[in-house]
Amino acid sequence: MWYALASYVEGSAIRPALVVDAALYDLDALCERASSPARAVVAGGVGAIVSAWVSVAPEVARLASAVVRLVDAGVIHALPADIELREPFRPARIFADASNFREHAKEMGTALAARAESAPYFFLKADSSVIGPGAVVRIPRGCQKPDWEVELAVILGLGGRDIAVESATRHIAAYTILNDVTARDLTRRADYPFTFDWFRGKSHDTFAPLGPWLVPHACISNVQTLRLRLRVNDVVMQDDTTASMIFTIAEQISYLSTIVTLRPGDVIATGTPDGVGMGRGVFLKPGDVMRATVEGIGDLENPVTGD
Repeated sequence: MWYALASYVEGSAIRPALVVDAALYDLDALCERASSPARAVVAGGVGAIVSAWVSVAPEVARLASAVVRLVDAGVIHALPADIELREPFRPARIFADASNFREHAKEMGTALAARAESAPYFFLKADSSVIGPGAVVRIPRGCQKPDWEVELAVILGLGGRDIAVESATRHIAAYTILNDVTARDLTRRADYPFTFDWFRGKSHDTFAPLGPWLVPHACISNVQTLRLRLRVNDVVMQDDTTASMIFTIAEQISYLSTIVTLRPGDVIATGTPDGVGMGRGVFLKPGDVMRATVEGIGDLENPVTGD
């Protein structure tokens, strides 16, 4: 059974929702009607649910399976179709894997070592760069080459240190989409001996659209065969599958855990395929609309404007 967790706006509040059969249901109301012991956790929103994932995940699955029965009984009703979604939650840490698709590295002119002689290369994106579906990506002043990158994002539900590759997927709570928006012309510096400035190129406000919701790990049968696409104004720019990753998701989790102790709620952006603007010589401009799609998850659409 497929279901997902979302966050939506009601008045001045952000409330958690459960997505079942393309309809959204207020999760707190669902907990009340179903006499769920998870209601105290749910009241804290999707972020609280992710933080308590190991204990609360079975109850979320039970609630999802009860939705059809409760709807048929008239106990609960779907939310209006025009509700405003927000980012599912705001992670404290976003780890992003650079050049994890060989064809993307090639289009960027990046010479990679042989896989056997290498390891994943990660950078951090600021949590303040996160926005939700439909929110506007703002091109910062001075940026001439804003670019797109569709990525499958992994949300951890169980932390740990020195996690074995063989057990790494047990630490995953859910998946979502992250668009790693990048100021290509601001990632390089000539005034310092350090070639790249990942922070300046990757962490501007609005540079991490995230969503539209979180799909639990149990709902994805094979995460290493999912199709990723990104369209700009309905023109397909990126189109590949997670099978083309250099390092698998399990390998990425394991590697990261040798550097930091991972925590529930950590997000890992697992790399982007070829087709980015830098490789094409085409960049985002005000008025463009990006739509990032990941099979089994959905679509994440964001318009673009100038700062």
